[in-house]
Amino acid sequence: MTTAIIIDTDPGIDDVVTLALAARSPELEIVAVTTTYGNATLARTTRNARHVLALAGRSDIPVIPGADRPLVRPLVTAPETHGESGVGHAEPEGKGEGEGEGEPGPPSSSALPAVVVALHLADAPITLVTLGPLTNLAHALRTDPDLVVTRVRRHIGMFGSLHERGNTNRWADFNAWCDPEAVAEVFGAELPTEMVGLDVTRRMTLDRAEVVRLGRSSDPLVRWLADALRFYVEFHCRQERLDGCVVNDVLTIGQLLEPHLLDFARFRLKIDTGDGEYRGRTLSDPAGAAIRVALDVDVTAMRRLLDRVFGHAWDRPVAEE
Repeated sequence: MTTAIIIDTDPGIDDVVTLALAARSPELEIVAVTTTYGNATLARTTRNARHVLALAGRSDIPVIPGADRPLVRPLVTAPETHGESGVGHAEPEGKGEGEGEGEPGPPSSSALPAVVVALHLADAPITLVTLGPLTNLAHALRTDPDLVVTRVRRHIGMFGSLHERGNTNRWADFNAWCDPEAVAEVFGAELPTEMVGLDVTRRMTLDRAEVVRLGRSSDPLVRWLADALRFYVEFHCRQERLDGCVVNDVLTIGQLLEPHLLDFARFRLKIDTGDGEYRGRTLSDPAGAAIRVALDVDVTAMRRLLDRVFGHAWDRPVAEE
């Protein structure tokens, strides 16, 4: 039996690895992929999503562009982390629609928010996986809250942190920091949300030698992902003195494939929507929303799941030059 999912994403280097894993997992039925700004502009993230799905042989999956900016804040992307294209040294095919043409346009080219469009494609309740800022989900809740509440039976998202140091400011991960107002709206909707944040994702790393081996794979998808990951390694080495890279987003799909991958605890959470040093901080509060928060991860099991994408390319010694 397959699990029907919608993936909302801002590809992004770890996002494209995650999309590849989902595309190569027969247990998952990907109803649609919706895209948003975040790691790069909407035009670029949409192009990246389509390209990685094509490389994975899944061009049949609809890709629906969504929000190109936060609900109320200015657009900020992460070229220092993911490159201008969003996928590091990888070469995405084609040019994103509207790329390089002045200011961003309206939040969506559709009359309806992207997540609403995707939910209408589903004929039953689905699992919503969010890998980027939560703006698309917030737009959907504003437009058709009844549809979202009845169709989203589970929401698992990569955002937030309780104990781990933030990666954008001292307290916040990038996704929550980009659009804290969107997170607040999602919390307020009381969806069955599971937060897979930096408390666990920081433990899922690939080292430099593994990325080098991936670049020598016979699989064009794996080589393309390795080109993206090389940029990620360079960033982590420069910024964090880590001789490898953190692949945050894969744990969301990993949890769907391996239900005991993550250990969760229930908290009541709120998010700081101020403009100061606490912007985007997710913290425990008795009056907050009931959220399941991932606090531990079986990294070995997650690495086994990544064999679906990488094969055994990363297990072989690097050949001598």
